[in-house]
Amino acid sequence: MAKWGEGDPRWLVEERPDAKNVNNWHWTEKNASHWSKEKFNEILIGTKVETDVGKCKITEITKCEGDAVVNNRKAKLIFFYEWVIEMKWEGSLINGDVTVKGTMDIPNLSEEHDMKDVDINVLLETSGPEADILKDLMRTTGGEVIRQRLGQYVTTLKEEFSKGLILPTKDSTQPGDLKCSNNTKKENAFNAPTKETTPKHKFEVGEINTTETFKCTSEEFYRAMTVKELVQAFTQGNCVLEAEEGGKFELFDGNVHGHFVKLVPSKTIQQKWRFKSWPSGHFSDVTIDIEQKQDCTEVKVTQLGVPKSEVENTFSGWKRFYWDSMKRILGFGVSLF
Repeated sequence: MAKWGEGDPRWLVEERPDAKNVNNWHWTEKNASHWSKEKFNEILIGTKVETDVGKCKITEITKCEGDAVVNNRKAKLIFFYEWVIEMKWEGSLINGDVTVKGTMDIPNLSEEHDMKDVDINVLLETSGPEADILKDLMRTTGGEVIRQRLGQYVTTLKEEFSKGLILPTKDSTQPGDLKCSNNTKKENAFNAPTKETTPKHKFEVGEINTTETFKCTSEEFYRAMTVKELVQAFTQGNCVLEAEEGGKFELFDGNVHGHFVKLVPSKTIQQKWRFKSWPSGHFSDVTIDIEQKQDCTEVKVTQLGVPKSEVENTFSGWKRFYWDSMKRILGFGVSLF
């Protein structure tokens, strides 16, 4: 599936010997979630933490939730992964006969954090002086060991899932140097320069209908879509935003742009909206209806007039670069109560 912003691959004219993924421009994606769970079992279960004070080991992974995806855009590899991992451990002091048990939680393993910034929380299921000593051992030495293992996971992820994603261009039958990035801020799809295109023929259009819930008030959601500083926060870049009827907006380096048609605070946002690679002069009609519920805000989005070849990519773009980003960066995925 092409990523939102890549445009219709038929507009790209470079030829390849095998006619696949011209100039590596298509959005090529590999799902690494299942592989990741198996890799965590392999590298974490049985991990030993030993010092001259005591020895411990990871006995079980009790929770492993999240996903991992590797993408290729314009010969650039981008790694997305986000995991919450919970494990059990047990251990004893050197020459001790008391077995101590506890848990180790990793709430924020993702490409957005350096490995040194990944949180590792150690808890006890056993009480007593031996337990306190081993908890400190797992928190310090154990934390270092686990971060090394997680670093091994990231390295292997890049090695295994880079294969086959970068294809040779017409001038080469072998892939060039791989450029890897796990920084989603720098590799936002909308920052890729695109060109206006003029349709040679009439094209079909489709529509998008989707509903999302946010853990915020309707006023907070409306402000997130109409206050420049908040929009720049969740889009992670500069923008032009004139939040008034007839006012223009430009997001993601101008690749998404249009103007506001109607604004009803905390209720409705209507826009003329287009992506830069769409046929020249063609805008879709976006209506965002905002409804305050008892414990959340429900948002219904209707988008009419999307070029049919771009419906899937546009839907995915709203999800990833608007809604998921707002929930993560603005905290709209956290419960109000």
